[in-house]
Amino acid sequence: MNTAVRRAAVAGSFYPASPIELAALVDAFVADAGPSSTLERGPKALVAPHAGYVYSGSIAGTAYAALAARASSVRRVVLLGPAHRVRVRGLALPGVTALETPLGEVAVDEAAIASLADLPQVSTSPLAHAREHSLEVQLPFLQRVLRRFTVVPLVVGDASPEEVAEVLERLWGGPETLIVISSDLSHYLPYDVARNVDAQTAERVLAGHFVEPEAACGAAPVNGLLVVARRRGLRGALLDLRNSGDTAGARDEVVGYGAVAFYEPSDTSAEGSLS
Repeated sequence: MNTAVRRAAVAGSFYPASPIELAALVDAFVADAGPSSTLERGPKALVAPHAGYVYSGSIAGTAYAALAARASSVRRVVLLGPAHRVRVRGLALPGVTALETPLGEVAVDEAAIASLADLPQVSTSPLAHAREHSLEVQLPFLQRVLRRFTVVPLVVGDASPEEVAEVLERLWGGPETLIVISSDLSHYLPYDVARNVDAQTAERVLAGHFVEPEAACGAAPVNGLLVVARRRGLRGALLDLRNSGDTAGARDEVVGYGAVAFYEPSDTSAEGSLS
């Protein structure tokens, strides 16, 4: 059996390498977000950004603050993010038994991974995960908010919405399973242009319409989630929408960040669901 651990690759650059500093920073981001004004039962799925914490940590904190209502029930996180460094066809698993951050190791859900064995769009690529930050930066937030959970980590490359949706449907589970999609929004636009573009992207996501890669680097996993959200009648809620010009960067070229929560219907009518 493979007992390899995927070591932290961006500790000390995207977020603090010190466990004490990291825990305090994540806790502050979540606390500063305040109590969520969304549905009390908590989201089934989240979209959260993945830049360095100085830029996007406060937006990510808004997403994870929404989990307070169901943090105690989540035992598995299905975590999808874009492949930035290695070309990937479909979706790739890391081929390890745990993922490491300065806060400790998170076990990979091997039973869940085994359930994907017959899907041709799913492969194993340790190289695709080795230096990839889009999944790693989500883990400290999950570790502080959920405490104990397993993870199904998938980097997404050239994959259709239906291919991603098929994987999500296979792993959907019940209240014990949380879906997290890691994505930033527009890249390197002037501040005012980026605000308009990102607002339009957020509107598309909430309406259940696909987004283009230039609008969100995690468009492939986001679009796959939207397929499932429409089928299952989930309702989307925009929790935060800012960019690096609002947080810690200059405004001549900014990167956009959004936090979106998706809620399962409370009844069979699914009134207000994505359509």
